[in-house]
Amino acid sequence: MRWAVDHGASVINMSLTRNTLDWPVSWDSAFQYAADHNVVIVAAAGNRGSGTTEVGAPATIPGVLTVAGVDRGGTASFDASSQGITIAVAAPSEQLVGANPGGGYVQWSGTSGAAPLVAGIVALVRSAHPELDAANVINRVIKTARAVGQVPSPIYGYGLVDANAAVTANVAPVTANPMGDLTEWVRIHRRAEPAAGATSAPLTPPSTPVPRALPPDRTVNMAELLAPQWVLLTSFGIPFALFAGFGALVGLGIAGARLHFRRASRRG
Repeated sequence: MRWAVDHGASVINMSLTRNTLDWPVSWDSAFQYAADHNVVIVAAAGNRGSGTTEVGAPATIPGVLTVAGVDRGGTASFDASSQGITIAVAAPSEQLVGANPGGGYVQWSGTSGAAPLVAGIVALVRSAHPELDAANVINRVIKTARAVGQVPSPIYGYGLVDANAAVTANVAPVTANPMGDLTEWVRIHRRAEPAAGATSAPLTPPSTPVPRALPPDRTVNMAELLAPQWVLLTSFGIPFALFAGFGALVGLGIAGARLHFRRASRRG
């Protein structure tokens, strides 16, 4: 986080999660460092299909622009989006196409793809309105989102993100980050933290889960959509055919045995 800020980042995307609502104390200063340097942090809400049933840090940190996922129809994605009260906006998270590091393209789903879309919109806003601070950039994104039901909600946040409106609409300025104040949160919730120079056990135990990248819920090689691969035939097709054939033989055997016994009983 500090490296990105020191090297000129104005928006940081975080497609990762701890799968917990809380975060290590060390993250307080790192995220505050970004806030103090006017940097917008965008975080993925998490993928239900990958085991993240509720929004986890860093998407729970005050001041972060948290992104949920929707399908092509604008409906919340059950498999590819977690839910929580810290969600700011929703963006497409299904049937996304991305470049594969090994070459070619893949179709995938997940808020790991929705968050970068919003990070790109943040970059557009910052380019069109260089005079705005991070709080007002975030405010433009959420205030111009297309509301879905009552807002904010734990499913869509303030609504479906609208890139054009975020850049061009008239939005009243704000004096504070609408997604919360990390400094105030630390003041209230870190009161048990030992004073500077004091020695005590760390607040976060070593066994605390570490951040991990959010894997896409469904990744499909585009070539596989056109023709089945050999690995699919050997791992699924051939075994299925063998089991199906064996099952058919067993069924024929049972049917033949029943017919035989019926004829024998009639003769008797």
